[in-house]
Amino acid sequence: MEQSYVLGIDIGGQTAKCGIVNARGEVLAQTILVSNKHDNAADFVEALASTLKKLIDDADLEGQVRGIGVGAPNGNYYTGEIQFAPNLAWAHECNVPFVNMLSEAMGGMPVALTNDANAAAMGEMTYGAAKGLKDFIMITLGTGVGSGIVIDGKVLYGHDGFAGELGHTCAVRGGRRCGCGKLGCLEAYCSAIGVARTAVEWLEQHPEESSLLRLRENVTSKDVYEAAKAGDKVAKDIFDYTGAILGRSFADFVAFSAPEAIVLFGGLARAKEFLLEPIQKSMNENMLPIWKDKVRILFSSLSESDAAILGASALAWNI
Repeated sequence: MEQSYVLGIDIGGQTAKCGIVNARGEVLAQTILVSNKHDNAADFVEALASTLKKLIDDADLEGQVRGIGVGAPNGNYYTGEIQFAPNLAWAHECNVPFVNMLSEAMGGMPVALTNDANAAAMGEMTYGAAKGLKDFIMITLGTGVGSGIVIDGKVLYGHDGFAGELGHTCAVRGGRRCGCGKLGCLEAYCSAIGVARTAVEWLEQHPEESSLLRLRENVTSKDVYEAAKAGDKVAKDIFDYTGAILGRSFADFVAFSAPEAIVLFGGLARAKEFLLEPIQKSMNENMLPIWKDKVRILFSSLSESDAAILGASALAWNI
């Protein structure tokens, strides 16, 4: 039987998105698995394998799937391991031989792994806003901040498979403690969790300012976005602050790879009407003159699940 399909999996800090993809790059069926309720890798892989088998059965494609491509935080393309991933409880303090474990759970089906942001970059380069670009940086703004660096049409992996951990570059010297253990990481300020932390801090520091956010018991980045849409000044100020930090970091990123564009992807990127202007302003204020006004800020043109699923699935065709 011809194997004309692959599976693409995007593992995030909250959920794992799984999809069946055909040779034309169409996501035929997809489902979501909660990824943050498992204490150990074995339990997560077992649940993931069960989800994938059901997805294949429901699509009546038994025997027609040739392989699995996976994008995951701290996924190592070379070793097949997920290594010390801060936002995955089951991989936070260990190296997980993920490729071997999932392949075994799927009856020997070939599996390939890469960083989740690299997978999103591959999907965007093939099907989305970065189509036709050979030099760009993908920034994923979700539970964490990830990045995929593409140079001359190739994803940059470095000698050990971990090139491009831009979310853990220092954005604020001596700043907040990040989930990785460092202080002041970009992720600690510009992820969905970071924006929520900013909101809590600002509400505490400015008790005299009224805000819709004070009506929320546990403020999330979604709450901040909805408040900003309703005209809330504090919420808009939070996005200005977040965008300014992103812009400064982007100026630094441009200095080492000179990309044509920086592509933003992920849940927080939906707030583009509040983020774009402060990002561009801050980036150009901190940019060397040779790059000023030359580097575009683009937002993903693919649905959040499709870009990562398609990017991850691209790995599977070449296993």
